Amino acid sequence: METSERNIEANMNELIGRIEAKYEKMSKGQKRLAEYVKENYDKAVFLTAARLGEIVGVSESTVVRFATQLGYRGYSIQRMEVTYGRITQSEILETVLQSDIEKIKMTLSAIDHKAFNWAIDTLLEAKRIYVVGIRSCAPLASFMGFYLNLVCDNVITVNTNSSSEIFEQIIRIGEGDVIIGISFPRYSMRTLKALEFASKRKAKIITLTDSAHSPINIYSSCNLIARSDMASIVDSLVAPLSVVNALIVALCMKKQKEVVSTLETLEKIWGEYQVYSGEESSQEGGSAGTNESYRQNKGEE
Repeated sequence: METSERNIEANMNELIGRIEAKYEKMSKGQKRLAEYVKENYDKAVFLTAARLGEIVGVSESTVVRFATQLGYRGYSIQRMEVTYGRITQSEILETVLQSDIEKIKMTLSAIDHKAFNWAIDTLLEAKRIYVVGIRSCAPLASFMGFYLNLVCDNVITVNTNSSSEIFEQIIRIGEGDVIIGISFPRYSMRTLKALEFASKRKAKIITLTDSAHSPINIYSSCNLIARSDMASIVDSLVAPLSVVNALIVALCMKKQKEVVSTLETLEKIWGEYQVYSGEESSQEGGSAGTNESYRQNKGEE
């Protein structure tokens, strides 16, 4: 038996042994989790707490308490300890990338195309667009806000260090505005409160999250679902980023002339103020070639 196979068997036996030792003291929900994990070990260890709870029919907090009762410091730690023993160091790169590919495929097969198109139309009609994402979702919000600003007017990326700062930045939100809330397990209460505030102000709400059962969908007018579960302590945000990319590309296609004009203006500004070196400008901006491609595709002179 190879080392990786022995590790798999050892991890499985350890987990099942912990379950059997604690089984009698478990609640009904925890016992359902225990049965599922024992019968579906290979699947269970790759699931997030939210996804496992959804399958078994219990809350995410029940899953976390279940892991804690078994002696793990938290569900994410349990996943890391169990699943890292399943692959060798040389297999990590391929395993992670293949997992990301699967998340994109699952997202593509399940995403609501009507909701996606509604989101595009809503963003095009918005007076102001707010983008909010907390903690690990902050890079997604920053990326989305950066490119939305090149396509749409009045885009505000909410920078969040505290709850009070969020409300200070969205204080003027109201009817005719749109807020995009991005949240994945473990869901941020600050994002939820921001969407609640926006809902009371009659703003339209678009959410990007991992499940139809995500708490941030309570206030949303449009739910965009992207898979993020990953076999480690780090959740994958590759599929959510792909959805963000698709939204931005779709908006660009709707506003081609405005986007070309913006890029041409920026190119002049970058050159005038020496924002980039000559080589870096051609590589990073790429807008001169991009603009020419737009004009050729549209038959413009």
